[in-house]
Amino acid sequence: MSVLILVGMNGLTLQGLNCHRKTRLYVLLDLSLHMNKTEAPSKWYFVCYDQLNHDIFPWSNNREDIGLILIESESKGNSLNYHKQKLAMLLSNMRHFAKEAEELGHQVRYYFTKGNYKDELSKIIEKLGSIFLVEPAERSMRIELQQLVDLGKIILQKHDGWLTKREWFTQTVGTNPPFRMDKFYQKVRRETGILMVDGKPVNGKFSFDSENRLPWKGEPLPQEELKFQVDEIDKSVEEMVNKNFSNHPGNCDLSKVPTTLMQHQESLKWAIDNIEFFGPYEDAMTTQSRHLFHSKLATSINLHRLSPRTVIDAVMITDSPINSLEGFFRQMIWREYVKHVHDVTDGFRTLEIFNNELNQPNFLNQNNPLPDAYWGSKTGFNCLDVVVKSVMEDGWTHHIPRLMILSNFASLLDINPRQLTTWFHEAFIDAYDWVVEPNVLGMGTYSLGSAMMTKPYVSGTPYINKMSDYCKSCKFNPKKDCPVSNLYWAFLDRHRDSFEGNIRMAMPIRNLAKRSEEKKLIDNEYYENILQALSDGNEFQGLN
Repeated sequence: MSVLILVGMNGLTLQGLNCHRKTRLYVLLDLSLHMNKTEAPSKWYFVCYDQLNHDIFPWSNNREDIGLILIESESKGNSLNYHKQKLAMLLSNMRHFAKEAEELGHQVRYYFTKGNYKDELSKIIEKLGSIFLVEPAERSMRIELQQLVDLGKIILQKHDGWLTKREWFTQTVGTNPPFRMDKFYQKVRRETGILMVDGKPVNGKFSFDSENRLPWKGEPLPQEELKFQVDEIDKSVEEMVNKNFSNHPGNCDLSKVPTTLMQHQESLKWAIDNIEFFGPYEDAMTTQSRHLFHSKLATSINLHRLSPRTVIDAVMITDSPINSLEGFFRQMIWREYVKHVHDVTDGFRTLEIFNNELNQPNFLNQNNPLPDAYWGSKTGFNCLDVVVKSVMEDGWTHHIPRLMILSNFASLLDINPRQLTTWFHEAFIDAYDWVVEPNVLGMGTYSLGSAMMTKPYVSGTPYINKMSDYCKSCKFNPKKDCPVSNLYWAFLDRHRDSFEGNIRMAMPIRNLAKRSEEKKLIDNEYYENILQALSDGNEFQGLN
């Protein structure tokens, strides 16, 4: 009989898994692994849901003397309206990690609770004594467990899953805005020696970003998406998520995402095979491929199923062009950069612009509610509808649709930035507070003002038409009647006072001044009509 020994503490039943009070739960692992284990581990570690790595954390040493604790919290799953795919992906990875850990020699206790982590850990600590914890990446988890840390019931240890050091950030960027990445990035290059020769950048420059802005015209062809084998653990998780979180949005299909360590390693190989053309086409968007040449490794890395170092080492030994290698490494360091920004500002709460009462910064005072379009209602704009469909089906799209479609539309429509951020957090399988808040509040919107970006990332029709094929199958003609440009000009007109003195916005504001009053009135009419249509859950058909 193949079973994994998991311990259920509160009599919960998950679909496909029977968990009775003070009895053991069985799922797919050889029971004989525990037959001769009579001694209790000298240390117990609570493993956070995003620390699912066997090699980089303290429990990788002396495995048989270190026990691991994992907790599935129904309260956490319901704390936001999380995409079903996100819940299923995370929970299946947790269960597979537990199985793998037992195979490596750990004693594992796996708990299910309707409540929160703090309360469940308090019960566990009463029985086991003080436990250890690698510092959580998410601010929300650190806040929740801080009382137990202060009481000495949880002993914090350093998180070794990052490529960069905090002092590299503070030495080059500091702890106060404006936050700019370039000096930090160059520091990382010099300290790590990656893409460096004799202390100088390979090919003479640190950035090849200007070479990485090509639209994709159908060639070269990207790889087909990976399809993963679904095992019994995956099936039980899918069944449970569809039952217990039936009111949550999106689809649940674990054949689309890796859940076992072997599958994550397979994903890395797939990404490496795809990396050659990542650089030149990293900003391109197409209806023909949701990933194009993107690695799709963010989920694996943010769960730490694959460590950043493992990924970088594997990518950098390929013979890919320098612009692809540098572009990929820059993306990896951006991930670490936003983590540092989030940490040193306590999720931006130390900044003057942060409104504690509203729990957000909102530089442009944008307060329209997020429309149902972001949950799948058709809008009439093919670019937005195509990207939202990808999110609803997969919980994922690459970074340019996130920035230049999803965030762009929200900015142009004055959608409340916290609502947009929460949506990203809920809808994307790779989203956690430390990564989603800087990327949406600081970059995708201009809610932080110039704290992270010199200007807002907004665009009209020409950019979308140039960098994608979305316009080809849209009812609006990009050269005749697409209203995205009208939204752009209306946005500039509404917020022109906020951009006074901003050198990067001087040219757009000068061009706005040249626009006739009649056109400005039409721009605003488009804004009001589009906002109304999408707010009502309707497609925009054009001006009356």
